[in-house]
Amino acid sequence: MKKFLSLLLAFCGLTSIIFAQPKQYVNWTFTQKKIAADQFELTFTAKIEPTWHLYSQIETPDGPLPTAFEYEESSNYKLVGKTSEPKPKEEKEPQFDNMIVRFFENKAVFKQKIQALTNKPFVVKGLIYGMCCNESMCQKFSPTPEFSFSIEGAEIAAANVIPETPKDTSTQKDTVLPSTLKDTAIASTEKNTNAVAAQAEKKSDLTYLALFIAGFFGGFAALLTPCVFPMIPMTVSFFTKQSKTRSAGIRNAFIYGLSIIAIYIALGLGVTLIFGADAMNKLATNVWFNLAFFVLLVVFAISFLGAFEITIPSAFVNKMDAKSDRGGLLGIFFMAFTLSLVSFSCTGPIIGTLLVQAAATGALAGPFFGMLGFSLALALPFGLFAAFPGWLNTLPKSGGWLNSVKVFLGFLELALAMKFLSNADLVYDAMIITREIFITVWIVIFGLLGAYLMGWFKLPHDSELKYISVPRFFLAIFIFCFTFYLIPGLWGAPLKLINGFPPPLEYNENPEWFNRTTSNEKNTVAVLPEHMHNGPNGIPAFDDYYLALEHAKKVNKPVMIDFTGKACINCRKMEAEVWSDPEVKRKLSEEFILVSLYVDKKNNLPDSLQKQVDWNGVTRKLKSVGDRWSHLQNTKYASSTQPQYWIIDGNEKHLSDSTSYDPDIKKYINWLDKGLEKFKSKVN
Repeated sequence: MKKFLSLLLAFCGLTSIIFAQPKQYVNWTFTQKKIAADQFELTFTAKIEPTWHLYSQIETPDGPLPTAFEYEESSNYKLVGKTSEPKPKEEKEPQFDNMIVRFFENKAVFKQKIQALTNKPFVVKGLIYGMCCNESMCQKFSPTPEFSFSIEGAEIAAANVIPETPKDTSTQKDTVLPSTLKDTAIASTEKNTNAVAAQAEKKSDLTYLALFIAGFFGGFAALLTPCVFPMIPMTVSFFTKQSKTRSAGIRNAFIYGLSIIAIYIALGLGVTLIFGADAMNKLATNVWFNLAFFVLLVVFAISFLGAFEITIPSAFVNKMDAKSDRGGLLGIFFMAFTLSLVSFSCTGPIIGTLLVQAAATGALAGPFFGMLGFSLALALPFGLFAAFPGWLNTLPKSGGWLNSVKVFLGFLELALAMKFLSNADLVYDAMIITREIFITVWIVIFGLLGAYLMGWFKLPHDSELKYISVPRFFLAIFIFCFTFYLIPGLWGAPLKLINGFPPPLEYNENPEWFNRTTSNEKNTVAVLPEHMHNGPNGIPAFDDYYLALEHAKKVNKPVMIDFTGKACINCRKMEAEVWSDPEVKRKLSEEFILVSLYVDKKNNLPDSLQKQVDWNGVTRKLKSVGDRWSHLQNTKYASSTQPQYWIIDGNEKHLSDSTSYDPDIKKYINWLDKGLEKFKSKVN
């Protein structure tokens, strides 16, 4: 018991450490060199994460917290001058009401000269205060970085050596950041940074809650599969019979449930740590990843439908099962591990889909909360039925219905697989999986699922269906209703219930029909300016940033930049839920110049535009259209997330803060109005 609890506490401790320590977006290294007999140069090198800014030592009123170096008082040295810094960039910062701020990107080197006052070795210690920001949040240094330099080898004449006491701090007063200045700087930024941080934290909390709920329902679905459901009465009966007392049986089942949770959370964190949360997020728009995941889901779906079983090698499973026979707490843990292995064919597809969604958050907390929900739903019945064994009599007996659940999940896997195939098609503009094709496939899949639930055909491993149960009958009704709901989508219905899954409305087999039906004039094709086309919801749009700026100057309108992606689900949701609103559509069509920049578009750039560029300190060649706009967003707008929206004028002057995915139509209209008002005030 003690050994198991120690392992469990160690796991919980590791998890708490992972989430308690915020990621540091500025990492410091310290070096030193002797520049004279009694003088040394201390070097502070800040390596700054891409898209993040570190701010200058020069204070900006009501702006970001400046970088400041505080040196520990000592009679062994004195500072020579102030800490120097490289020339910072000066740009308007949306985070701070578009005021001009001074900042560094990628790397910054600070230097401080000191004069030794003793021939003996000594140490220079101190702290670094400051903050860093990206386009959506700011982070004060926490914990405060500490520095320490070991100085030796000073050559000072004995007459010039200053006694150790009293301490002489007069030379430090001008360099050390006074506490009042620190307090003032912190207070001046609290108003700006706290709102941004609170908003980001609120969005993160909602995302993690959604992942937890999705994971919980995924775990519940896995619970009702033939791989897991029969294990409930068997496992609980084992614990209650093998335990000397009822309380011991409950305790063992509780530990069994905790082991399941620990195993699945470790699996989720392990996969993400190996591949990296950011890397998996980037894979979401990668063509080959989407094709590979499409094939994987189809294989799992075929397995669920009964063609074959996907299992872990039996030798490995038997080895783990043998360890579970040892008894004791370690045996219980291996029982849980064996359950995870033998149920892989049922839980694998659900876990894989969940991890892809969770990894899109770009943080370890995503997979953690997703797998916590999944494992909790999976482990909960074992603890409850162990505590109340009489409830086992209320469980339905294992039978053909379990295989029906598995087949049901197989149909859902096929439907989800189409989304990954569609992503790959959209990125290359191949026009193979058009909106009509996608919806047609879904109509067939869900129509067949409804027919299966009604017992109109059987699949391998299905038992004889003597009658249709009431729950199964109502589920079939729901599936048929959903199938008929999809049919109008073949002729242009928006299908808001599933927006973000099928390709957008304009990605159809008849662009001429789309242009006609989305035109502002009835039964006519809209005449658009050169280089413009009908974008989402028929809103006139450019797909070239520089052409949009040129046109905006001609017509004297602000530009609304839409950084988007072909495979971006939230982008499609914004277009379907927000841009379809009549008032939003009118404003974007009439009062703004819309430019949609697809950062994952793989069309090759003309040779004249393919060039080598500096991309976060790495030299890369812009080859595709997506490369061009991704580089623009990353360097000029310091972001890499989609969707992201900016309002600027024809001279690239920012007229508002950026905004991202938020289905609140009223808030989006207010954001548009704010940018429009600022544009008009500048013109007048």
